[in-house]
Amino acid sequence: TISTHVLDTETGRPAQAVPVRLTRVFSDGATRPAGSGRTDADGRIRELLDGELTAGVYRLTFEVHDYRPQCFFREITLEISISDVDRSYHVPLLVAPYGISSYRGS
Repeated sequence: TISTHVLDTETGRPAQAVPVRLTRVFSDGATRPAGSGRTDADGRIRELLDGELTAGVYRLTFEVHDYRPQCFFREITLEISISDVDRSYHVPLLVAPYGISSYRGS
């Protein structure tokens, strides 16, 4: 699975209703939608991937402007590389008006 959690470090609270798109990126540069959702009241999307997890590159796009219209970062895009399809991948995002951070969670 691929999941995410968006936290607003300015308010110290989960970022609710943030739209997130998941795209599969192929070696030739082609892309294909792989899932989407909005963060829940706890700032989470527990299952973002539609279908089976396969090895390769995935792009997560967080539409922060929908959550906070005046934020400096309108969209945040992270590309992750999946090699072990037998595990789950959790990609948290910490967002503030002028800063962002992410990491591979558990």
